[in-house]
Amino acid sequence: MAEDGARTTGTILDRIVEDRRLRLSDDRVVRDEAALRSMMESALPPLDFAARLREGREATPPSRLRLVAEIKRASPSKGVFDADLDAVAQAQQYAEAGAAAISILTEPDHFKGGIEDLAAVSSAFQGDPDRPALLRKDFIFDPYQVLEARAFGADTLLLIVMLLEPVALRDLLEQTRDLGMEALVEVHDEDEMRTAIEVGAQIIGVNNRDLRTFHEDLGTFERLAALAPEGVTLVAESAIRAPEDARRMADAGAHALLVGEALVRSGTVVETARSLMLAERAT
Repeated sequence: MAEDGARTTGTILDRIVEDRRLRLSDDRVVRDEAALRSMMESALPPLDFAARLREGREATPPSRLRLVAEIKRASPSKGVFDADLDAVAQAQQYAEAGAAAISILTEPDHFKGGIEDLAAVSSAFQGDPDRPALLRKDFIFDPYQVLEARAFGADTLLLIVMLLEPVALRDLLEQTRDLGMEALVEVHDEDEMRTAIEVGAQIIGVNNRDLRTFHEDLGTFERLAALAPEGVTLVAESAIRAPEDARRMADAGAHALLVGEALVRSGTVVETARSLMLAERAT
């Protein structure tokens, strides 16, 4: 086990974590933990992420599913989607569509994001009680990153079971809760689902993409959702591109979808988002 809690996976995650460690060393020089805690003192308290996923917002149209809409410029498996994507403009379209939450990729080297995107989107929604919850999506393995997420305006963050030793997962989840947030805990197989349940995860995201092979299979969510305890909020992630995909996920027990690529590429963000939420058509 690495000192920071990340573990070797034999996947692209190892390279991403290696690059992330280098960035973190620089970040700590620019802004230490004391500075982050000072920033948190002036921040508004985080929204209830689970409530947003279950209840939506006032702006959410009547729909079968909630949506976590992702701001994503690129990915290691698919390349660059939109290098010039304006995070705030995209977030405002997601909010207009009624997204319950917005996932903001803050990893710079492989996904072309940055913590500045989170800060900018947070600032744009400042003072709006009906705003979407903001998820920091990154490769989090160090307590510094949890503090950074809250300091820059996140209401929640992603913890990837595959990436973390179980002890580190438990500790980071506890730290997240100490800051008033509930993490989205991501799994992609039965062993990881059992680990998530054992550490007491309350919001579990099932990734339909196998990070070892990049193979996508909606059946992954269908299998793993059946293992979740009653009361856990379930988010289906990856490989969801059309309303038919969304219906499969809803039928299998999803409360929400996390969708990025299909929205960024769509050219019709509001219409596509509402179709994936299985929103009722206005009459």
